[in-house]
Amino acid sequence: MDRPKYRRIVLKLSGEALAGDQGYGIDAEVVQDIAEQVQEIVDMGVQVAIVVGGGNIWRGVAGSKAGIDRTTADYMGMLATVLNALALQDCLEKLGVPTRVQTAIEMREVAEPYIRRKATSHLDHGRVVIFAAGTGNPYFTTDTTAALRAAEIDADVILLAKGTVDGVYDADPKLAPDAKMFKRLTYLEVLQRGLKVMDATATSLCMDNGIPLIVFGLATRGNIRRALLGEDIGTYVGEEF
Repeated sequence: MDRPKYRRIVLKLSGEALAGDQGYGIDAEVVQDIAEQVQEIVDMGVQVAIVVGGGNIWRGVAGSKAGIDRTTADYMGMLATVLNALALQDCLEKLGVPTRVQTAIEMREVAEPYIRRKATSHLDHGRVVIFAAGTGNPYFTTDTTAALRAAEIDADVILLAKGTVDGVYDADPKLAPDAKMFKRLTYLEVLQRGLKVMDATATSLCMDNGIPLIVFGLATRGNIRRALLGEDIGTYVGEEF
C-alpha cells in the first residue's frame, strides 16, 4: 500500500460540494461518495478531521444583504453546517467508520461540544471528527474554522476540497476560458494577488502557523487519496519554495 504523506489532516468541504449538480441542499449520492473516499484514507491509518461549510443551505452574507441582521444570519449559517455534518456522519457510520460531530455551539442532544483535547483523543483512537457550527462566532467563515482547528489539533495539512474547481486560478475559469491554474503559491502571493483560495483571515492564520494547503476538486473520484499521497493535483499553498 502507498504510504500517505500526512499523518493528521483537516479536510475542508464546502457546502456547495455537498450539493452536487443540483446546486442546493444535500445530494445523498455526493455525500456517500465523499464518505467512501474518507473511509479509504482512514483505512490507510490517517487521522481525519473534517470541517464542513453550509453554503448549500444558507449563506450568512447573502442573508444579511436580504435584510436579516448580520449576526443572526451568520448564526443561521452555523446551524446549516450542523445539518451537513450530521448527514456526513450518518454515511460514514453506515460504512463502519466511527465518527464524532463536535459543534462550536452547544447542542448536546445531537453532537458533542467542541473540546480540543477530546477531539485529539478521538483522532488518536481512529475516529473521524467533524467540526460544525464554524468557530461559534459571527463574521468568521468556515475557512477560518478550518485554519483554526488545524492549528489547534496540530494537523499536518489542510485539504481544501472544492465542488467543481480543480485548483487556484488567476481568474474565474467559469468566466475566463484562458484562465491559468497555479500549481504552487506562497501564502503571501495569495494575499497580495487577492486570490480566492480562503479568506484573508484564514490564509494569514495558516501562514502564521506554517500549515500548508492543497486546493483540489472533488469532481474526479479519488482526489482526496491522491492529495494525501502527495500526487501532483490541484494547487499547493505553502512557505517560500
